[in-house]
Amino acid sequence: MSSRTNPKVVVLMGGPSAEREVSLVSGRECAAALREAGYNVTELDAAPTLASDLAQIAPDIVFNALHGRWGEDGCVQGILEWLRIPYTHSGVLASALAMDKQRSKEVFASAGLPIAHSVIVGRDQVQRKHVMAPPYVVKPNNEGSSVGIYIVKEDANSPPHLSDDMPDTVMVENYLAGRELTTTVMGDSALGVTEIFTDGWYDYDAKYADGGSYHVVPANIPADITQACMDFALSAHHVLGCKGVSRTDFRWDDTRGRDGLFLLETNTQPGMTPTSLVPEQAQKIGISFEDLCDWMIKDASCDR
Repeated sequence: MSSRTNPKVVVLMGGPSAEREVSLVSGRECAAALREAGYNVTELDAAPTLASDLAQIAPDIVFNALHGRWGEDGCVQGILEWLRIPYTHSGVLASALAMDKQRSKEVFASAGLPIAHSVIVGRDQVQRKHVMAPPYVVKPNNEGSSVGIYIVKEDANSPPHLSDDMPDTVMVENYLAGRELTTTVMGDSALGVTEIFTDGWYDYDAKYADGGSYHVVPANIPADITQACMDFALSAHHVLGCKGVSRTDFRWDDTRGRDGLFLLETNTQPGMTPTSLVPEQAQKIGISFEDLCDWMIKDASCDR
């Protein structure tokens, strides 16, 4: 980091992923907070010329506000390591592992964390016949923000018809009934547990559209489930090798107690929009949005 009192920060945002629009919102919010904190901030929409753009700007630090593929899967992290520019969030390996749902689940299972059974199969096979007994969920193996989710209900007579933009191979996962819970990890601490309420599945629109969902923080759940979520989220953060901030999502069947709690996935670049869960959890324990962004800048480094 520069010795200057107001380091030059580039906020990376936008990019080519399916989550471009929400990344632009995250980036603008984070850039505004960092300016308030006294940083010299440049907003940069990630393009194929990213490496040369960064070399020309010559920032002291990159705040990575990208979401989804390219920005969250290790690709941009590799560029930043090559250029030796300190950056926020997780490094190359942890980012790649967390974005690949199946590989991250294998890592979670090796650490004894509770996960749903799933398989990776071709999209054509999924559309020909049920690859597991309904109910189940079909989703891309390497997208975030619940992009491209199909729920096949228990009484479904036929397999799902997938949209043309679904990848050639997809994840099919046992459907887990229950409540939506999520926990933020900041450094070496779990911040708390939020319960998410929606009219249906917590998909992309529910996450980011006004009125798409509402949150209760702290979640109104038993103390042992709160503690389990925080322990599991911290374990997931560490076993993947995450840095900075991550957020781990859970499904909990409250009729089964702790046996009904399952880890869904860990997000290494969680949303930083006005409706996002991480800033909300931080605020609840007294960390303002500006202080959260400032902490992330101070935590930035290479070799993550």
